[in-house]
Amino acid sequence: MPLSMVNIGEPMQIKRVGGKEEVRRFLENLGFVAGGVVTVVSDIGGNVIVNVRDSRIAIGKDMAKKIIV
Repeated sequence: MPLSMVNIGEPMQIKRVGGKEEVRRFLENLGFVAGGVVTVVSDIGGNVIVNVRDSRIAIGKDMAKKIIV
């Protein structure tokens, strides 16, 4: 399921990152790689704040839909 549908506080393993090559590369540089663990901290107005690699990152709903967990 896409990251945008994950419950808050539930750690999930990333299965794959979709989208165009440049979008995948951007997300991978932020730490969203297959096999990594991501936890949703909050979901405000469609924007998602997540913990990944000991960092908090805010991404939009469109980006969150490209991350499959």
